[in-house]
Amino acid sequence: MSLCIAAGGKIIALAATTFSLSWTHSVERTLWQEQWIVREGKLAITQATVQGSGAGIGLPDNAVRSEDGWSYTPDLPPLERLSLAASGATPSAWTLCADGQCLELGAAAGDTVELWADGQCRTP
Repeated sequence: MSLCIAAGGKIIALAATTFSLSWTHSVERTLWQEQWIVREGKLAITQATVQGSGAGIGLPDNAVRSEDGWSYTPDLPPLERLSLAASGATPSAWTLCADGQCLELGAAAGDTVELWADGQCRTP
């Protein structure tokens, strides 16, 4: 099973079972990072960390403060696909890191990115 990424008209396959997604929040300008796992052909979020709360950032009851910010385990079911759309309001692209390799995704407004798990990374 591979992590499949469709971005910029290309499909990238990564032989990764875990990955992180990070970006800078558009209003608060704070770092947001999520940890994901590929499990049974789906994408499951295992942890999220945000440097602070504020506009559009509601912290759940299970959030714990550390030197990195507020960390919590989101209560979301595994996803078939994760769609990211660049608004142009964020000061940075998404950064996806897996197995020591990092990619910048969705840098320009209107860019779309699709993530999914598949054995052959066929077009979504």
